[in-house]
Amino acid sequence: MSDIVPLRDIPEFDLATDVLVAGFGGAGASAALEARRAGAEVMVLESSSGGGGSTQMSACEMYLGGGTALQHDLGIEDSVDNFYRYLKACFGDNCDEERLKLFCEGAVEHFDWAESLGVPYKRGFFSGRDVVAMTGDSLQYTGNERAWPFTETAAAAPRGHLPADADHSGGLVFMGHLMERVRESGADIRCDARLTALVQDDQGRVVGAIARIDNRDVSIAATRGVVLCTGGFIMNETMTRKYLPDLDSIATRHGNPGDRGDGIRLGQAAGGNVINMGEAFVGIAHYPPPQLTYGIFVNEQGQRFVNEDVYLARLGHYAVQQTGGRVYMFIDNRHFERPAYLEVDIVAVGESVAEVESEAGFPEGALQHTVEFYNRHAAKGEDPLFHKAKDWLMPLDCAPFALVSYALDQIRPPVFTLGGLEVRPTGEVLRPDGSEISGLYGAGRTVAGIPRTSAGYASGMSVADVTFFGRLAGRQAAAN
Repeated sequence: MSDIVPLRDIPEFDLATDVLVAGFGGAGASAALEARRAGAEVMVLESSSGGGGSTQMSACEMYLGGGTALQHDLGIEDSVDNFYRYLKACFGDNCDEERLKLFCEGAVEHFDWAESLGVPYKRGFFSGRDVVAMTGDSLQYTGNERAWPFTETAAAAPRGHLPADADHSGGLVFMGHLMERVRESGADIRCDARLTALVQDDQGRVVGAIARIDNRDVSIAATRGVVLCTGGFIMNETMTRKYLPDLDSIATRHGNPGDRGDGIRLGQAAGGNVINMGEAFVGIAHYPPPQLTYGIFVNEQGQRFVNEDVYLARLGHYAVQQTGGRVYMFIDNRHFERPAYLEVDIVAVGESVAEVESEAGFPEGALQHTVEFYNRHAAKGEDPLFHKAKDWLMPLDCAPFALVSYALDQIRPPVFTLGGLEVRPTGEVLRPDGSEISGLYGAGRTVAGIPRTSAGYASGMSVADVTFFGRLAGRQAAAN
């Protein structure tokens, strides 16, 4: 069957609803709930046997700022303007300015909405350096807030809002509450139901869809609109080879089995534009333990290329740019401990930097010069090249020394996509000429959202983005 079916080819629809939502993850569930609360009849189609999507698989550190109730109760100062300036520094010109402003202005209310679902948030702040707070606390730093160059633009503030006592299972907690609210709303939820085509009338308006349910094709009329929330495309090797060729062969595909790009493909077939398809999250977990931050990263020329106190996605962004993806950590005996989340190889050890350099096969003098320059300035609390924070500056002078490989083809970093359909902040899918496709909406990783590059990514940006704009898309479709 074609991705697009003309309305004239359907004599009678099998089912009908006001708003049809494809996908029951964070974006789809949020869209469905808001559409129901706006008074629309809603049907949700989920291709797997149960909802949750990638949001349920995450730690769910929802990235919100501007003075949320959690920040306020913990005495954390963060204004809407400060939040905006930080995100603008993260993504620069590669962002939708209207989308960014709406998000920053609505983040406080969005946290209130999350709590209203019944999701528990403990009034506790974890100030340490870890990917996920394992202390039960609900607020932590999850990005580059305390790292240069972001500290020159905005005051650092923790913005990772984590369900209480959830550790790495926050997504289960959050989605459990959200999906229950959707069920209580009266939405018609159908699992093992995969959207296979969109139905368009002669004017190009999307008026319904075809889904595969119980091994047969079912036509569904959607009088107000179809909302595509089917995830990204990291599980579609044909698409990753096309759009992410440098990452395709070394990536650990990070997502759920439904991240096949179905919504993106169907949106394109209906005339939608795609943007940012060559961008992806690339994560290199160089902490915990936090003391590894004292080490320095170098490429195969023995040169530093980043400040080591950055978030793991920013490190991944710059690591991909190094020759052959060959990156190494040089560290001394005082600070070395194997990273918690990676299996890494020690490629060289020595009682001197020269010995390590020689064993690793680096150009003679290159690593020695890098370490000497770094140590000389670190002793004075300075890092003139990359401005690593003083808290992590200490000369690497405690022998023996080690060079640890973080080569991308060996560690195979987790990767997920950041590109998709071009939409308005309220979800309307756009054609290449900027016009709207009537009756078609999108949210979640099916669209290009707030986070558009690994260089500015922080944990929780996706969950915040997909739920916030999923809500807007649901309301907009209900009002159509």
